[in-house]
Amino acid sequence: MAPEEETVHTDVIVVGAGPTGLTLAGELRLGGARVTVVERLAAPTGQSRGLGFTARAMEALDQRGLLPRFGQGETPDISPVGHFGGVRFDYTVLPGAHFGARGIPQSLTESVLETWAAGLGAVIHRGWEFIRSHRGAGADDSDVEITVRTPEGPRRLRAAYLVGADGGHSPVRAAAGIDFPGTPASRVMYLADVVGRSLRPRPLGERLEHGMVMAAPLGEGVDRIIVCPDGAAPGEDAASVTFAEVADAWLRLTGEDIADARTQWVSAFTDATRQASTYRRGRVLLAGDAAHVHLPAGGQGMSTGILDAVNLGWKLAAVIRGTAPGTLLDTYHDERHPVGARLLTNTRAQGTVFLGGRESDPLRALFAELIEYDEVKRHLAGLVSGLDTRYGLDTRYGLDGDHPLLGRRVAPRVLVGPEGETSTTRLLHPARGVLLDLADDPAVRATAAPWHDRVTVTTATPKPLDDPDDELAGLDALLIRPDGHAAWASAAAGGEGLTAALHHWFGPPARPAPPARDV
Repeated sequence: MAPEEETVHTDVIVVGAGPTGLTLAGELRLGGARVTVVERLAAPTGQSRGLGFTARAMEALDQRGLLPRFGQGETPDISPVGHFGGVRFDYTVLPGAHFGARGIPQSLTESVLETWAAGLGAVIHRGWEFIRSHRGAGADDSDVEITVRTPEGPRRLRAAYLVGADGGHSPVRAAAGIDFPGTPASRVMYLADVVGRSLRPRPLGERLEHGMVMAAPLGEGVDRIIVCPDGAAPGEDAASVTFAEVADAWLRLTGEDIADARTQWVSAFTDATRQASTYRRGRVLLAGDAAHVHLPAGGQGMSTGILDAVNLGWKLAAVIRGTAPGTLLDTYHDERHPVGARLLTNTRAQGTVFLGGRESDPLRALFAELIEYDEVKRHLAGLVSGLDTRYGLDTRYGLDGDHPLLGRRVAPRVLVGPEGETSTTRLLHPARGVLLDLADDPAVRATAAPWHDRVTVTTATPKPLDDPDDELAGLDALLIRPDGHAAWASAAAGGEGLTAALHHWFGPPARPAPPARDV
């Protein structure tokens, strides 16, 4: 049968079923959009480059009620102590911060996300490989159409939008003609999952005379090791590394012979650093490694991809549903591209400090000195954890303001209302906007009522904190986007500016609206 007769129609095609693509699929389904995910691999590899996620990514997963699915109760094991460029410090110096949830294999993360997305109705096709795009990147294109290779032969898929979540070598990015500038690899790091050796744990890495090594238990007698010899240049194909090469490097740096060990997986990665020049071209968007690649310092890569998806999903779904204009998608690049650029800066800096040879000794000594200051610790903890991300405010829509919470993520908070306790996290589970009426103000509720189909209005008061810097102190109302970031805040009765904020982030109001009521 000809490909044209096999055309599949959907709202969004996502290429790539890694953590970014699967998160996006779930977010789109929560927003009411149809989504088809195509993945080149016929089955998950079971391999795990990532072993956890940052504090902010953990919050984002909790906003969708997903943390209990990881099998560690409501809160996965977290590490308060982390590092920046190998210099250790306590991340909890910044309120709410930690070094992230650790010991969670990427294979488990992908399984949880795939089960969640499929349960919401996402269609996921494995063994379907993106071949080419027929249209979609042009400014005047009204839809996208691609060809994929399947076990049964070529198929065509048509949708309103195409998202490339297909890794650093992204065919979608290449097909859209999006540049990927940056710096080439200058060093290589070897990775192996070693069985039955009970290696001494070095979970944050250890700087030795001739390089850096890391060892962390994965459970069931398996240790993840990473070794980065000083001066080791990347080869043409880092993926072709053998365990003999890894064991030899480990021996040279540590004096420990592991050459006869069994392995579950052997790989390598580099410090190549690149970022897409734009995250959107026409109806094609990029997320995760397709948009940015870098040294995996601090476990930030997978988490940044998940947060890309959380930012994009609700916006793209709103545009698909017709409740928001297409210009809302411009805020995806405007908000996430600077985050990606900052990520590349901090990982390059960490690579220079931690992985540089003896020429970096003075820099390491200076970092060790600077990190004694709490202000420096708070800055670096916010940077690596993702908790200090602040999206810019668009003055074109009258959304500028001076409240320090605007554009930032709203920290998880217990709320007390007429029907008992709830929380900001729980209110975000459906991926809707949330308006907190903190002063029982009928005018605020009436203003938001026409957006009842997109925004949940909750009258409640925050449970008091023993914290002089309580971010909700003095607020009468707060509008939270579906991704958990503050869109509008008011310390005065009446909610001035709320209508403009609702229009900007959630589109024109629905009519007619039901009577305003507390939720």
